[in-house]
Amino acid sequence: MSDMIRLYGLLFLAEVVLGICALISCLSAEEGEIRALPRIAWVLIILFFPLVGSIAWFVAGREAGASRRPRTAWPMGNGFSERDRGHRQVAPDDDPAFLSSLGERPRQQDQELFRRWEDDLRRREEELRRREDGSPREQDRPEV
Repeated sequence: MSDMIRLYGLLFLAEVVLGICALISCLSAEEGEIRALPRIAWVLIILFFPLVGSIAWFVAGREAGASRRPRTAWPMGNGFSERDRGHRQVAPDDDPAFLSSLGERPRQQDQELFRRWEDDLRRREEELRRREDGSPREQDRPEV
């Protein structure tokens, strides 16, 4: 009789461990790795039917190649896989080509840009002064 109790206890413990492993696997799977049902449905199936739900998750719920990939809790590096790295945008301060172009940019271009900004600013100030004085704008004056 005590052997039967030990056997049932061991089977119950195996069922609980399998259910916990399936639940962790389901919750940590990425959206693209889950098949057949939404994640919440799999979680409920695993919780309400631990043995059958766990087996169903490992057989039908998870993508076949999902278990072969090594997974870490915190991805190394910047969090992008090698295959995704080439497809993401690089921020300007991380782009060596952009940073090197800053040194090559002629100072004359910057001075020309500042000159145009100053001219535009002067034109706007003159236009505001004319409006305050009550004189018509150049656009409002009749053509001669």
